[in-house]
Amino acid sequence: MDFRLGVHLGARDHLIDWTKPKRKPVWMSKQEYSDLPESITVREFAVNGRIYLTTLLNAKSYHKQELAILYKQRWKIELDFRSIKTNMGMEMLRCKTPDRVRKEIAIHLLGYNIIRGNLAQAASQHEKIPRQLSFRSAVQLLIQASKQIVGLNENRLINALQELLKAMASTAIGKQKRKSQPRAVKRRPKPFPLLTVPRIVTYLTL
Repeated sequence: MDFRLGVHLGARDHLIDWTKPKRKPVWMSKQEYSDLPESITVREFAVNGRIYLTTLLNAKSYHKQELAILYKQRWKIELDFRSIKTNMGMEMLRCKTPDRVRKEIAIHLLGYNIIRGNLAQAASQHEKIPRQLSFRSAVQLLIQASKQIVGLNENRLINALQELLKAMASTAIGKQKRKSQPRAVKRRPKPFPLLTVPRIVTYLTL
C-alpha cells in the first residue's frame, strides 16, 4: 500500500478513491452492479503495522488510534457469539420448525442478556469493569444458585441474590498461562452411519 497516493491526512493516513471494476464480479447481480457508484472515497491508515479501512474520512473528528481501539473492541462480538453457543449450549438447536427455532434462539439471547445485566450490576456494586468478569463463571454460578434459592422467603432471597452478585464480581477473567494448542476433538465418533433422512423413512425402507 502506497500512502504517498491520494490526499495526505497524516503519517500513514490518507484518502484514496476506489473505482468500480469494469467487469461485474460473478457473485454480484447486474442490478447490484449497476447500483454501485463509479467510485467511492475511503480512508486507509496504519496503526502498529496493521492496515485499517474506513469511511469515516475526517481525521480530526476520528483519530486513527481511537478507530484502531474501536476495531479491537469489535472482536468482543465474536466472543459473545461463542459464549452464547458454547457456555449456554446453543451449538445444537433442537427444534424442528423455523418458527420454533427462532423462538429457541430468542430464548438463548434473552438468557444471555439477563446474565450480562447481572454481571453489569455486580460490577457496578463492587467497582469492577463488566468486561473483565467471567461470563462462563457467571453461568455456572447462576445454575448452582437456581437450585438453592427455590423456596426462600423475601429477605433470604434478597440476601442470596446479593451474595450471588458478590460472587460474580470475584470471578475476574484470568490471563491464559498455558501455551496455545491446536483445536482438536478428543472424543472419537461412534462407528455408526450418519442419519441423513428422517428416522421414520429408515424404518419404512427396512
